[in-house]
Parts: sequence; structure tokens; C-alpha cells
Amino acid sequence: MTVIAGIGFSAPWLLLALLALPVLWIILRAVPPAPIRRRFPGVALLLGLSDEDTVTDRTPWWLLLLRVLAVAAVIVGLAGPVLNPQRDAGGRGPLLILLDGTWAGATRWSEKQDLVAAQLAEAGRANRPVAVLRLTDPEAPSFQAADAWRSRIAGLTPAPYAPTQRQIDTMLTALDEAGTFDTHWISDGLDYDGRARVTEALQARGDLRVYQTGSAVMGLAPPVFDDGAIVLTARRSVAGPSRDVVILAQGRDPAGTARVLSTATATFEDGALEAETALSLPAELRARITRFEIQAQQSAGATTLTDDSLRRREVALISGREDREGLQLLSPLHYLHQALLPSAELLEGALLDLLPANPDVVVLADIATLSQAESEALAAWVEDGGMLLRFAGPRLAASDVSREDEDPLMPVRLRAGGRSVGGAMSWGEPKGLAPFAAESPFFGLSIPEDVTVNAQVMAQPDPTLADRVIASLADGTPLVTRKELGQGQVVLFHVTANAEWSTLPLSGLFVEMLERLAVSTATQAPSAMDLEGTTWEPVQVMDGYGALSEAGTRPGVDGPDLAEAPLGPELLPGIYESGDRRLARNVLTAETELMPATWPADVPVEGLGLGAERPLGGLLLTLALGLLAADILASLALSGRLRGQRAAAAALAMLALGLSLSMAHQGQAQVVADEDAALRATEELVLAHVITGDPQVDELAHAGLRGLGDTLRYRTSVEPGDPAGVNLETDELAFYPMLYWPVTADQPIPSAEAYARLNAYLRSGGLIVFDTRDADVAGFGASSPNGRRLQRLAAPLDIPPLEPIPHDHVLTRTFYLLQDFPGRYANRDVWVESAPPDAEQVEGMPFRNLNDGVTPVIIGGNDWAGAWAVDQSGRPVLPVGRGFAGERQRELANRFGVNLVMHVLTGNYKSDQVHVPALLDRLGQ
Repeated sequence: MTVIAGIGFSAPWLLLALLALPVLWIILRAVPPAPIRRRFPGVALLLGLSDEDTVTDRTPWWLLLLRVLAVAAVIVGLAGPVLNPQRDAGGRGPLLILLDGTWAGATRWSEKQDLVAAQLAEAGRANRPVAVLRLTDPEAPSFQAADAWRSRIAGLTPAPYAPTQRQIDTMLTALDEAGTFDTHWISDGLDYDGRARVTEALQARGDLRVYQTGSAVMGLAPPVFDDGAIVLTARRSVAGPSRDVVILAQGRDPAGTARVLSTATATFEDGALEAETALSLPAELRARITRFEIQAQQSAGATTLTDDSLRRREVALISGREDREGLQLLSPLHYLHQALLPSAELLEGALLDLLPANPDVVVLADIATLSQAESEALAAWVEDGGMLLRFAGPRLAASDVSREDEDPLMPVRLRAGGRSVGGAMSWGEPKGLAPFAAESPFFGLSIPEDVTVNAQVMAQPDPTLADRVIASLADGTPLVTRKELGQGQVVLFHVTANAEWSTLPLSGLFVEMLERLAVSTATQAPSAMDLEGTTWEPVQVMDGYGALSEAGTRPGVDGPDLAEAPLGPELLPGIYESGDRRLARNVLTAETELMPATWPADVPVEGLGLGAERPLGGLLLTLALGLLAADILASLALSGRLRGQRAAAAALAMLALGLSLSMAHQGQAQVVADEDAALRATEELVLAHVITGDPQVDELAHAGLRGLGDTLRYRTSVEPGDPAGVNLETDELAFYPMLYWPVTADQPIPSAEAYARLNAYLRSGGLIVFDTRDADVAGFGASSPNGRRLQRLAAPLDIPPLEPIPHDHVLTRTFYLLQDFPGRYANRDVWVESAPPDAEQVEGMPFRNLNDGVTPVIIGGNDWAGAWAVDQSGRPVLPVGRGFAGERQRELANRFGVNLVMHVLTGNYKSDQVHVPALLDRLGQ
């Protein structure tokens, strides 16, 4: 490509035709030879007369200029002009386009893809064979025609890790067999081990040119829980001026919808590479957070996942007193306090008072006898997934609990009395601990030599005993036993929780054992030694952009590798699980430093800010057509032939030409309009209805949502904006919490792509209200045309089992107490997601503890929009019933609309009242 004045030309030889323009000018300006003059006497009669219509004997200069410009535009347009041409950096041999392909380049990845496309285009014009490689996915270079790579650009994605040493070695081995070539290296701007080796190898093969952004790479270290607050640390690779970054805390609300739960601002001081901020949140909200990310930084390094370290478990500590039958302790809880206080929320009190709070773990320290009510409540709690942790002691050793028959709340049967070793009256020395077995949750923990046991309760030999022992003494007697009970488990330490029977509570091993049992959580990232002997299954893994996906069949990872091994194709960042514990492996660790990449002085470095190539040939040819059209009109005007209807026809022709030239801009205007609609939908709550294609129905639905919005503003704190109509084929649905879908008998069936978006909307927490508007939904409206159309419309949707709204559904009490849900019609049968089969009546409450979240669909036929609809002045559009009864029905319809929106926005909070009886009991009510 030849570049002239910053514009490239693919056929520059055509520009030689411009030299003919002066000749064309002369030809057009030439005057024909003067005619032979012959005197005619009759001409004397015409002397003194003037002609109103005159024709010049010479073409005007401006018309000549118009014609010359039109010809010049044709010549230049055919020469293939290109704006922002990508100039060849030299060389005519093979070209390797190399990308780091790491998370550090994810934020500006589209710019890198554009740069690759531009370089492929230039290489194609120069007939250079090209190979495109990523260091995070190395392979032997395959030099092919540039056109063969253009379709693969979209498949180039960043990896959530830096190139590993194995990948770099693979790359260097492949380069040894590739011959000579030039390299364009598109760098992500960060340094990593092995980059200098790759640089030397590429320089030895040919010319090397680097393309790299000058802006800093941003990263986010894992959160740390310290002194009741979450400490967040942002890092950047290049020092710069003072700058604020917003860190988003994302998680799921009570309805299960992913949302931004909180934000924090970290400030980089002038020249600083690190910014720190603290976020104080209630324990319940903190437990909902799943990730933190830096706003506007779409990369895995700017995202950090959370694990159990932020989800401090609630542990109920219960011990007994002799004068209260062992149910309230003067108990040895001191060491448990010391071990659990830094990493758990501790609850103390009576067992029956603490169980309704649904703690994660209940600890019974030397409690032998429980009342029947306590035993039944505790057993039910364990079967629902709780963990019961018991410690032995003198009371348990002296009791008859779990002697003849195994107690449901004990993991094994016990012998009468206890065993004492190492004392003055004993028959042996204090016993040490045996190494933990491979199937034990404690496997891999180192056992200090000073941990000894001098007394314990003994387990009765039993066929199931060997399977329930997870720790034992050096002589083989059980130290810790465990069994499953329903979805939960019961664990017994056969020694006391204090130092009376053993030195175990005095050692760090005691804390580590509690962590392995998921009784407590580590506040700091675990080391390889802490995870020795464990295997972690991946649950979700992260890509280079920071998005999570299911891990699928990826293999498990050894604990030490998960803690310290470098990330790579075999170990991706994400969430890993082992038993009841969850651990997040993030791209950045607490020690990670972001170092900028530096290059040898002889390697040229350019930025990424290269404008995309824009061909100008079509634009110039269009301009030439416009100039020629203007020339025709000017010629007709000068000749006096452009008058009356001809002038109007010419004007219409020019208007049509102008409209055709402006068609290219309409697409951009539509994009801008779509962006404005999306921005409005995210700035305020917008109620939306599905566009059916029937203008009257759509206008009524719009008016109905307008009236519902007015009711919400007058009666609640919800202030929705103007309602919106949604085209299922083109519009994004995620912006709207609720869709009102009026059903007509002849509305078109959406496409497969539209149904895919609808199912994604329903699964992400959206709600669709189907209204057949026919007052007959006894069989889902099957007896009416609208009902039959509803069946066809809803068939491809992922809709759960449905039932008529029960009397205790959360929709009956989210704001108003309702038992009927009328619109313009008053049919009671309205269908919602059916209650789970295990929904039970809560004691003292008039309704079941459904905990059903937000129903994804509501189906009815009461024409709610018709009852809600108001005009611009706020007056009802359609009548509802007659007289006072009709207005009462309209009022109930408005109340149902308020309940509906509140249900969408708040989920099942009105059903979560399991603690009410305990609260009333404490208040003495």
C-alpha cells in the first residue's frame, strides 16, 4: 500500500489519471470557431429588441469546477483510498503476531483484536504469510495466508493466568524449528518469568516490534477480614497521579438475584502503587458477597472471589451446671473461646433459645443428659444440615448416655466410666496421637510431640466403629469419632474441651482441627502445610475476563498445589471445595506485585492507539454521483428547462438521493437510541410490557403500567419511571424486574432466540405476568382463544410446576393483606409457582414457611392493566364494575399491583418469620 498525505492507496497508479484533469478543463472551456458573417437586411428589424431567456456562449467556471471535481472523485475513489492505513514496519518474509494473552490485557482486549485485524490486512496486501500465537496457549507457528486467520480473531480470548514456565519452554522449542521471521508482539504490559527468554529468541529470528499500552494494569488482592471490617487492597503496575477507584461488592439478594450489594472507594495517592480501603458490613450481608471487582476493569486480576474466610460461622457454645442437670455449664469453654473468637460468631445461652437462630455449629461441652424437647429439637436441627460437636468430661463419663444403645446424638456407644493414663493411680504413661489416616479430615496435619492425653472416654467395640474414627491415640483407641445424621453430622472429642484431660486444647493443632471440621474459618490464606493431605474439587472457575462458569469434570487439586502452585491450564482461579469448606484461588495473592514490562533499547515499542482502517472509495464514488446529479440540475437551470413541474420533480429526485446517502447513519442512530433506553432502565425502576403487535392492547398495557406507577409513587417508597414497551426479538430484558404480557389470540410466536433470552431472564430472577384478559383461567385459559394462544406461547418456556395462589402465599401480604386479586374481572384463580412439598406450618404463625423466593410466572385472566390504566391526567381509562362495588374492585386491583411489585423487589422477606415466636417469647408476649 502506498501512503500519500496519511491516506493509503491500494491502486496508486490510477492517480495518474488526475494529470488529465487540466486537459479536460481546456476541452470543456473550448469555444467553437466563429461562424461566417453574412449581412441580412431583415435583421435590422430586430435591432433594439431584448430576449428574456439568454444562453451563455461559454460554460460558467463554477460548473466546470463541479464537473472536474466529480471526475477527480471517481479517479481517487477507484484508486482504493484508505484512512488510517496500517503501514508495514518493514520486511517481506513471514510475520509472527504474538500476544501475551493474559488477564492483564482483558480490559482492552477488543483493541488488541482490532490491531491484529489491521496487521493481518496489511500483511495480506504485502502477500506475507502470517502466524498468530498466544503465549498462554503456545503451539508451533503455522504460517498461512492472512485471510485464513481473519475468521479466527474472534476466538482469541485472554487466559486468567500469566504464561507458565512449561508454556514458555514449549514456545521456545517450537521456535527452534520455525526458521526466520519477523515478530509483532502485542504485550499486556506486565512482566513475568521467562519473558526475557522469549524476547531473546524472537530477536534471533528476525526483527521484533512491540505494541503495548502505556496505561497501568489494575489488580485487586484477596479481601482480608480484620477487626470487624473487610480490608480491600487495589494495586497498579505504573505509578501515576492521584486516582480513585470504585470497588464493587457483588452477591445475591434474598431473592437469589445477583446484585451490587455495596461499594467502596480506594484512593491511589500521587505516585503510589497500592490503595487500601475498609468495608464494614453486617454479618448477614457479608455472608452474601461472592466477589469483589474494580469498576470498569473487566479482568480476572481485577476480580477477587470470596470464600469461607468472610463467612464467619455462628457457633453456639453450651455447657452445663450441676444444679441445672448439666444443661448450663460452669463449663470449660475458655479454650474454645480463645480458638473460635477470631474466626467465628459465638452464641451463648440455653439450647432451645439458640436453635431457632439456626447456628452453623452447636458445641456441647461435657453435657450428658438432654431433655426430650431438647433432644428432639437438636436431632431435627442436625438432620437439616447442622453440625453437633461434643466434648467429653466427667459428667459424660459418669452417665449412662449411649451405653446399651447408641444415642442418636452420639457417634458411637461408650463404655461405662472413663480411662485414665499417666496419673498416680493409672496404669500407663500419657498417650500421644497417632498419625491421621488418609481418609480422615485431619490428614496431613503435623502432630506436635507435646500433645498428650491422660484421660478419655472409651468407645465400645462395634462393627461401625472403625468407619467412624477420624483420630486416634498412639495405642489405637479413638480420640475423635464422627457419624452422619440426615444431612448433618455429629462429632465427639473423647477428651475435655479444656486442659484437664489432655494438652490438645493448648496446642495450635486444636485450632487446625476445628478448621478442618469447618467449625471455624481461617482469617488468612492457608499455606501449603495447612492444606497438606487434602484434595479440593473445583466448583466454579474463572476466565480471563473475570466471569465464572461451572467447573464441569475438571479433576481435583491437591491442597498444597491449590495454596502455592502457579496458575495455569491445569489450575484455574475459581472456587474449590473440600467437604464443608470452600476456598477461593484468585489471580492475585496478598504478596503479588504488578511489575511493568521493560524492553531492550533496540526493540521499538508502539502504542495500541491505532485508528481502524476505513476505506474511502465508496464515500468518494457516492460524492461523485452527487456532484454529477448537481451538474445535471445546474445545466437544466442554465438552459431554462427547469421550471414548474420539472423543478418539483428535480427537487424530489435530489431529496431521494440525499435520503439514500443518509441511510448509513440510521443504524448508528438506532444504536444510540438503544443505549439511551438501556441507560434510562438502569437509572430508575422501569415497569415493562411485552409488545403484542395490537396497537390498542399495547396502548392499554402502557397506560396500565403508568397507572400502577402512579399508585406506587403515592403509596410506597418505590418511584418507577415511565413504563417501556419491550420487543422480545430485539430488546434486552435484564433491565426490567417484571414483564407484563397481555395475551391476544393472534399475536406471533417469538423466535428461538427470543425464547432463549426469556428463559435466561426467568432463571436470573425475572418475573413474567401472563394476562389472558378473558376472565377464564380454570384450565390455564384453555377454553378461550387467548388461553389457547397462551399455551403455545408458554410451551417453550422453562416454567416450574404451578398452583392457584394459596391463602398463605407471600403475594397475599407483601404490602397489603389480600385474598382476592381482581382486575377488570374478579376471578380468584391466579396461578403461581407451587410450594415445595416440605413446606410446613410455623408454630404460632397463620401461614407456612414457604421460602419460595420470587415466582417466575404469574398467570391470570383478570385484565389487570385495564383496571390500572389511566390517561395523562390520571383519570381511569376503562370502567370497572358499577358504582361503589366497581371502585372497590379497582382499589383491590391497585393493591394487587402494589403487592406484585413489592414481591418482585423484595422476594420472600415476608415469609422469613421463623424467629417471630422466639422474639415474642423473649418480649413476654
